[in-house]
This record gives sequence, structure tokens and C-alpha cells, in this order.
Amino acid sequence: MQIILNNASMTPIYEQLVEQVKNHILSGELPENEALPSVRALSAALKISALTVKKAYDKLEEDGFVVTVHGKGTYVAPTNLSLAMEARRRAVEEDFARALDKARAVGMTRSEIRELLELLLEE
Repeated sequence: MQIILNNASMTPIYEQLVEQVKNHILSGELPENEALPSVRALSAALKISALTVKKAYDKLEEDGFVVTVHGKGTYVAPTNLSLAMEARRRAVEEDFARALDKARAVGMTRSEIRELLELLLEE
């Protein structure tokens, strides 16, 4: 599992970690029941705080992507197709929300935004 963190990004490190692990799970690169690196091992490999990794793992568990067995480690949760689809939809919604914020920030009107969306859908 390759994780690339961007310290210059406005996105917090733990959120970058969560998104990349989710992507690895959703793509099948991390199959169900696969053990994730320990908090200490991953924090050492990424040169970040163990608390940051723990926070990311807790969020992944809260979202249903991993399960943690105390004393044994953190594992990819059994696949739940509806959960995976919901995560993908949520990611698309977040991307659209960011795009809308940018469009509004540059002064685009609702009709201009709709027109642009229609043009993109035709491609």
C-alpha cells in the first residue's frame, strides 16, 4: 500500500491518509481481512505522529472500512457493496460542492454553471 502525503495541502494529514486508504480498499488493492500496517509502523514509515495515524484508523473504522481487534491490529472490513457505493457517491458530492464553491467564487451565475455542466456531460 503506497501512501503519499502532501504537507503543503490544505487537507489535514489524517484526512489524506483516510482518503488514500479508502481508495486502496475500494479499488480492491486492499482486499477484505487484509491487515493494515500497525499504527507505529505506518507512522514511522510516513514520518508522522502515531496519533495522526490512530485518528485516521478511527475514522476508517467509524466509516465501516476497517475493524480493529484490540491487541491484534486493524483489518479491512468485509466488503459491503452499499457502503462502498455510498462512499463513492459522497466523494463525488464533495467534489461537486468544491467545484460549485470555486464557480461561485469567480462570479459564475446558476445558469452559467448549469450550461457548463451540460457541456461537460455532452463530452
